[in-house]
Amino acid sequence: MPNIRLLLDNNVPIHLISLLRPHEAVHASTMGRAGLSNEDLIRATQEAGFAMMVTYDRNIEHQQNLSARSLAFIVLTTTHWPTIRDNLSLIVETVDQIGPGGYVVVTLPRPARRRRPYSPSLDA
Repeated sequence: MPNIRLLLDNNVPIHLISLLRPHEAVHASTMGRAGLSNEDLIRATQEAGFAMMVTYDRNIEHQQNLSARSLAFIVLTTTHWPTIRDNLSLIVETVDQIGPGGYVVVTLPRPARRRRPYSPSLDA
């Protein structure tokens, strides 16, 4: 499988970069693209020669006309880092299988909710 150039959107944990090797993953914030709108970020990503964009923005498909783009999109259903890290194989598998212009939502399990223990002092 050839190395793929991926741009991680500002809303994706930057720690994902090192886990996507041997692919070349770059975070938008490190390229000075933190303040760009989705439309401008997509355009700049495509012009810079990236093949794929990883985002958490589940509305991107409805906000932008993606059909005319060769850029592939992977949408994660959470930004919870432990969940992403623990399910990396789903993301890598998608990166390896998606083609130009593709759009895939990677459904990750919901993080477990942790409740605080009961504290009687709060009831006073």
